[in-house]
Amino acid sequence: MSTVQINNIWKIFGPNPNYIYKTIDPSDSRREIHSKTGHVIAVRDVSLEIAEGEVFVVMGLSGSGKSTLVRCLSRLIEPTAGQVLVDQVDVTAMNSDELRHLRRFTVSMVFQRFGLFPHRRVIDNIAYGLEIRGVEMADRHAKSHEILKLVGLDGWEHFYPHELSGGMQQRVGLARALAVDPEILLCDEPFSALDPLIRRDMQNELLNIQKKLRKTIIFITHDFHEAIKMGDRIAIMKDGVIVQIGTAQEIIANPADDYVRDFTLDVPRAKVLTAESIMQPVDHSHQLSDDPIPYNTTLEALLLHINSCDHVLPVVDQMDNIIGVLDWHSVLIALSES
Repeated sequence: MSTVQINNIWKIFGPNPNYIYKTIDPSDSRREIHSKTGHVIAVRDVSLEIAEGEVFVVMGLSGSGKSTLVRCLSRLIEPTAGQVLVDQVDVTAMNSDELRHLRRFTVSMVFQRFGLFPHRRVIDNIAYGLEIRGVEMADRHAKSHEILKLVGLDGWEHFYPHELSGGMQQRVGLARALAVDPEILLCDEPFSALDPLIRRDMQNELLNIQKKLRKTIIFITHDFHEAIKMGDRIAIMKDGVIVQIGTAQEIIANPADDYVRDFTLDVPRAKVLTAESIMQPVDHSHQLSDDPIPYNTTLEALLLHINSCDHVLPVVDQMDNIIGVLDWHSVLIALSES
């Protein structure tokens, strides 16, 4: 069962968005609609499903609609049309009390600029979500101490945000989101304001936490390298529309258009693509080697493994079932494509 299902979501900014939605010419581009009507199509007829425990990345350039789309999920921004389902419950039909409950118990958000309360100590920043739930101080502080250890800030509970580095402040923001034990974590470019080395550390920290907690994470970024590292799947947006959805391997191996291809140009293909992404269907006329290749072997590793142009190697899944074949020629083609 999908944790999040988005059905035909639209968000139109302007004085009369409902009228524009009903009368829009489907063939008109975003630029043409803005020129004719003064309205901005921020999200245009987007549908997708996000599975429980998945890290789903939404990426695109500035103005692509990625942040607007994700904010529609919890109705921080009200969609113009469409439907959002969380655990099969219609978020777009919720009243104010139901929506408040969703934001307090089901969905948490990590912001780009930390969003910490400067007058509150670290422990009280982390405990804020529990406080507005009415949790007693002793209980919320106990939970906050537990999460502090999880994000590597044990011992910093009595400091104020201005006394922490940027990376430490973002750890506090992440801890605050996790303290309420949400089902879904929305991360809006959470590491983009950090220095590169701190950013890498925070990416690793979140991935390590995800291994332990298995949350459903929707992660926004404009950086394709970050998307590759963080995402189980990636949705690439342009002008409010999703251009392509897939794993990093699928997108790099088969970009949908030139816009997507531009994102993949600087990606080290040999480190990302795997045997599964380039394998061919099994042809029983081939004489297969007795040396099977695990489906998740990278091309970089394959270059060391395949030492003969005559080898046709079986690719096997986790149960050692043959799911495809590959040879030296297919590896070279995959490495040469761009």
